[in-house]
Amino acid sequence: MRKRLLFVALLIVSQLEILNAQIMFEAPDTVCVRQPVQLISNVPGAASHYWGFCSGYLLNTPTGLNLGKTPYNVDGPTDIDIVKEGDNYYGFLVAGKTNEFKRLSFGKDLGSIPVVTNYGNFDNALPQALNALQIVRDDSMGNWHVFVTGGTSSANSEMARIDFGKSLADTPNIVNFGNYTGMLNAPHSMFIAKEAGNWIGFVLNKGDNSLIRFDMDTNISLTPRYKNLGPIVLSDGPHDLAVIREVGNWHFFITNETNNSVTRLDIGPSLNISIVPPPPTTQVNTGDFQGTLFAPNGITLIRDCDNLHAFVTNRGSHELVRIDIPITTDISSYNAKNFGSVGGLSAPSGISRVVRERDNLYGYITNYADSTITRITFAQCNNSSIPFSTTNRPPVYTYDAPGYYNIYYAVNEGTPDMAVQCKQIAVLRIPPMELSNDTTICQGDTIMLRALSIQALNVTWSPNFNISATDAIDVKAWPDYTTRYKITFPYRDGCIVDTAIDVTVHKVKADAGPDRTLIDGASTLLGGPFTTTGTWYAHVWQPAQFINNNLILNPTVNPPYDFTYFLTVTDTNGCRDVDTVVVRVNCTDLVLPNAFVPKMSDRSDISTFGLSNKQLIKLNHFRIFDRWGKMVFETTDATKRWDGTVNGEDAPMGVYVWDADAFCISGQRIQKSGNVTLIR
Repeated sequence: MRKRLLFVALLIVSQLEILNAQIMFEAPDTVCVRQPVQLISNVPGAASHYWGFCSGYLLNTPTGLNLGKTPYNVDGPTDIDIVKEGDNYYGFLVAGKTNEFKRLSFGKDLGSIPVVTNYGNFDNALPQALNALQIVRDDSMGNWHVFVTGGTSSANSEMARIDFGKSLADTPNIVNFGNYTGMLNAPHSMFIAKEAGNWIGFVLNKGDNSLIRFDMDTNISLTPRYKNLGPIVLSDGPHDLAVIREVGNWHFFITNETNNSVTRLDIGPSLNISIVPPPPTTQVNTGDFQGTLFAPNGITLIRDCDNLHAFVTNRGSHELVRIDIPITTDISSYNAKNFGSVGGLSAPSGISRVVRERDNLYGYITNYADSTITRITFAQCNNSSIPFSTTNRPPVYTYDAPGYYNIYYAVNEGTPDMAVQCKQIAVLRIPPMELSNDTTICQGDTIMLRALSIQALNVTWSPNFNISATDAIDVKAWPDYTTRYKITFPYRDGCIVDTAIDVTVHKVKADAGPDRTLIDGASTLLGGPFTTTGTWYAHVWQPAQFINNNLILNPTVNPPYDFTYFLTVTDTNGCRDVDTVVVRVNCTDLVLPNAFVPKMSDRSDISTFGLSNKQLIKLNHFRIFDRWGKMVFETTDATKRWDGTVNGEDAPMGVYVWDADAFCISGQRIQKSGNVTLIR
């Protein structure tokens, strides 16, 4: 077994000091549900940006899926690891019972079913009873190597190196180093790193509880030289080793199957040690975390969101355990959580590093008892309004449920200077508040609105438009048009609630038209162009006198004297508007048509011919003559009209001449003549 660091951490381990000194982005620590979140990058000049707003988070419970035996087809799998090369993911798997070595090609998606290449035992060049593997890349040469160990005693224990060259997709070669000086004794885990230009590795011997260091100087292709650093005093049945460098110091974590514990070795600033542990550093046994550990074997370390975690497999209880690890000497500050049998674990024997694929975290576990593989996933959640962004300045987004969410930020993906940071953000429930409902008013009305949250520091209303105050709990509002009044409540914990009250304003406009003056007897069309129309509106003209229809939009009126009409427009919500029009009537002329059609209509003003004036108090005469000068009609009654007959006979079609002499109410005398056409 092995397990060292999270893949992302491996990519940036040389930059840890820089990243610790530079916060890559700014984000609030705490927000409320539906509170807008704006993230700000501190590396705007990066070649690429990726933001995950709801990324997989290691403090959440993982989901597990037992992938079965196909296509892996291993008998007694003992270890597995995964790594990313360029855009592609590869895994390597060893089987202790059959001494097989297999490559898993996942392509660009770790969630896919891999293509499996079985290299067998390389013509018996592999060690027997394979126990552990580690993937190493020599950045100076650009070559990939996989180290494997196996054996059940010092008599058959060996180490081998499998060389892939420039790409893990290539066909490999193998070199078996055997067991130089017999120091290897059932080796069950390895760790290899480059320090100060030299390659240094460690092997954990389960057979005698010892830690073996091996050196390859500056060339990883050299045959290693072994040194026994002595027994690990506080370890009993050591099985797997995980290593991390924190704040310039190296720390080893070892699982102990026999006494159900984890041993921590504080190595110090250099891996070049002669005994274990080197003074004045220490070794500490963590215990079983109140029964959480039961025959622990596989272990992997991962730093994510500035927190260090170990994932441990319990061979005895078929369970997965997470241990949260602050690098201190106070073991009581460690916390452990048992997730149970995630994904059908069955005597788990090895666990891979946990790899972040942008917003998802994946890990793989070998099950020795039933020869299956389990994939664990910390999947991206779906509680953010936007799942991700690839812009320097991401858009504002929100969370729809309370909880803890992980923000993941990566710049310069796929390049040597790629850098990653993530941050946990707490999303709180919206505190209790009293808020007026959305409401509807008529234009010109005033309404009382309330926004109260006892826990809030204050309250702010906006916009400052037709509102009595912007910092009060209760306000008056009289908007001229539909307005959303935003309310902001800030709280001491950093939560800010932005909510709103919508005030819908119903606009009703009555336009009766301009005032006008008519000649006595004339008619006019009422109504202006700005009246609100539609099926939701009713139009009523009052009073209903001298009007042809008081329920239509544009009625015709012919009042006999000065008259004021009122137009009332009402919508279905009861909102209304009123406008007036004054119709003035002047008696300065006589009003007669220039043609009429006798007996063609039952309307007297069309089928007869006469004065339309209403303000005549005296008519001296009104006479009509045919074209030869013969009078065909005469009256002194202003209401009398000619019906187009002479002595009871229809008068012939043609042009007739009329003249009239009359007095208005005002006393003005009007004398006038003209002609009219009789049409049949």
